[in-house]
Amino acid sequence: MPSPSQLTQSLKSESKRLGFALARCTAAVDVVTMPYLEGWLDSGMNGEMEYMQTRREAYRHPRSVMESVASVIVLALPYQTVAPVTGQPNSGRIARYAWGTADYHDIVHKRLKQLCKFAQSLDSAIVTRGVVDTAPLLEREFAQHAGIGWSAKNTMLINRDIGSYFFLAALLVNQPLDYDAPFVADHCGTCTACIDACPTDAFVSPRVLDANKCISYLTIEHRSPIDVELRPQMGNWILGCDICQEVCPWNRKPHAIGEDSFRPLADHNPLPMLKLFDLTDDDFRTRFRKTPLWRPKRRGILRNAAIALGNEANPEAIPALHRGLNDCETLVRGASAWALRRFKSQTALDHLQRRAAIEDDAYVLSEIHGTYPAN
Repeated sequence: MPSPSQLTQSLKSESKRLGFALARCTAAVDVVTMPYLEGWLDSGMNGEMEYMQTRREAYRHPRSVMESVASVIVLALPYQTVAPVTGQPNSGRIARYAWGTADYHDIVHKRLKQLCKFAQSLDSAIVTRGVVDTAPLLEREFAQHAGIGWSAKNTMLINRDIGSYFFLAALLVNQPLDYDAPFVADHCGTCTACIDACPTDAFVSPRVLDANKCISYLTIEHRSPIDVELRPQMGNWILGCDICQEVCPWNRKPHAIGEDSFRPLADHNPLPMLKLFDLTDDDFRTRFRKTPLWRPKRRGILRNAAIALGNEANPEAIPALHRGLNDCETLVRGASAWALRRFKSQTALDHLQRRAAIEDDAYVLSEIHGTYPAN
């Protein structure tokens, strides 16, 4: 068995070879911020992410992910590539992390499997498990323990060298390692750019995010109709949101450039929205199955696109929204109805009246008529 120092160096060197920009080590310990997490969950700020409530006790210690864990290696993989393209009509914005040819979970998991295999080759007694974003592990807390960066006011983890545009992953190891010093400084200072820039006022206070108002949550995890009061503030975001990162001073200087798989597909920066309403379920699956756009499914993306088109109110979008108004999904019909009412044109009004005559869903009818219950 390699010594803790030898094992640490070997795993860090292999991590770098696999493309991870940072690899830092910390002990597997109880989560310090558990009282904050519990209070956050009790307040309902997790929205429809009920899995977090279900797994709340599992977040308490990494042993819930791997019983024999002794150490955690936290890994960072930058994904920043080119600048976002804005200002194109009828086009929706996608968060940078979702621009590429594949879902980042698949890319990172492949490398983690290689790292696990490498660790096993060093000694058969070494047990590992790689996780990225799906296991009940608070990666950002352990990243701070491992010295990668600090938890910013926008709840993102920031590293002084590469900013915040990076994926976090973790390798759980059943052996002691040489641990890095924790990151204890807070380099946000008095800056509140991220809080001030959020169009939906999703930050209750510094480092406290109400997911119910977060555009990223609303466009991905939220599966119901989006609060009518929030829709105008969503702009043209249809998957995720980068606003609180874009305004961060730590992301202004050039950072490490992400690999080719994170570079935007031709129509992902931005995404033309009108043709989305022509896609059947099978069409959508074929086009987006291996990308992050698959997570909200067709109905979620079309809901988001309808809201974005309603916010832009370009008359060219009316035929597409008419198709959405007659979609098989109530979620899409309702969002399209809201969007068409934003145009205040006779053509849009005619479409709404014709749909109202045959619509039998109460929710869709409320969107057609703009009759929303008082909060």
